[in-house]
Amino acid sequence: MATVSRDLPQRPHLDVPKREARELLTQLRAQHSEALDRIRRRHPKFRSADNPAILAAPFRLSDAQLVIAREYGFSHWAELKERIASHTLAGTLDRAIRADDREAVVGLLRANPQLLRIPVRSGNWGPPMSHAANLGKLEMIQEIAPLGARDFQHAFDRALLQGELDCARWLHAHGAKLLPGIVMGACETLNPAGLSFLVELEAPFTDKKGDRLAPLALALETYGRNPAGKHAVLEIFARQGYQLPDTPIMAFHRGQADRLKKHLRRDPPLLDRRFSCREIYPPELGCSPDGRSGLHGTPLEGTTLLHMAIDFEEHEIFDLLLEQGADPNVRASIDAAGFGGHTPLFNAVVNCGCVRPDAVRFAQTLLAKGASPHIRATVRKFLDWCEKPDWHEAREVTPAEWARTFPEKGWVNEQVLELIEAR
Repeated sequence: MATVSRDLPQRPHLDVPKREARELLTQLRAQHSEALDRIRRRHPKFRSADNPAILAAPFRLSDAQLVIAREYGFSHWAELKERIASHTLAGTLDRAIRADDREAVVGLLRANPQLLRIPVRSGNWGPPMSHAANLGKLEMIQEIAPLGARDFQHAFDRALLQGELDCARWLHAHGAKLLPGIVMGACETLNPAGLSFLVELEAPFTDKKGDRLAPLALALETYGRNPAGKHAVLEIFARQGYQLPDTPIMAFHRGQADRLKKHLRRDPPLLDRRFSCREIYPPELGCSPDGRSGLHGTPLEGTTLLHMAIDFEEHEIFDLLLEQGADPNVRASIDAAGFGGHTPLFNAVVNCGCVRPDAVRFAQTLLAKGASPHIRATVRKFLDWCEKPDWHEAREVTPAEWARTFPEKGWVNEQVLELIEAR
């Protein structure tokens, strides 16, 4: 399952992750399914274990602490502790790097050499040199490297993930290697420039374990919302010899509106068909078979192509579906527990790409086509990128109420919310 790490709060204190580790241990002993899922996703020893195997194995506080550290993006508990202890210095260093104040950065690192190995912002962004690579600051990298930085490989990964190819070239020339898994960053961020660069270097198209399908699965499941980048990345996979099936869902993922139109002509009921997560994210292409693949705001399980077009920001396909007669009030299927039934407006107001200004167009068009802001649905969503990963449930809510009660406000499109409430 594609997932992201949560950030430390602005004023982190070690008591918080300590408490979270104890809570995870308690939840595991109570056999909570969410705790088992978190352990499976974050603890390397249990990555392939089923629930009975996890419950039968020894699981200590140190194991829970490792899971919590990795949820915050750190490789181990000691690194998380060290980052919290150095929080003030790390903040000063972050500001200096962003301001291109090389004199201040060099001074801080010479006076505090331990900072060279401590993540500046998060475990994902990494130590100072990697931090500069994320920001595309090649001259800063060149200042930090001679001070004893050792994170060349991580910095290379981050430069590729962010599409900072000048930084990537320099780091590769100074020792960073084309290790298995190096393509994963460009797939996560749907960055065709970075992926094309790795094709030129003949990098292995696998994850760290040598799984050839894992990079393709990540490109399909990622939290990223960059349709043009996604289409280009999938074309790179096709040129690399990956067999992408001729299905409506793959035409959708590839942004092939003409191809999808042919599928609709051959199979008119396709317009109203509800798709499972397994269909949206096919296990045969490496996606997780657990039915909880991908990362979205409003759930995609049991939704139509119209719901999906909004979540994945496929504007051309969105227009095509409405032209072909898609119902703007079409409901997602309802599962055995009574969850579902949400309309495309729910996806328009809570989604991954909510910060993009063109996302408002989806709601404007739906409303103009007769979408009702008064339809109610019972929706639940598992949130694993927040301080306390858990299910969020909202019963019998309108799209506006779904947005107002959603705990992660960064995923709520406030402009769409205002638009809906004005109706």
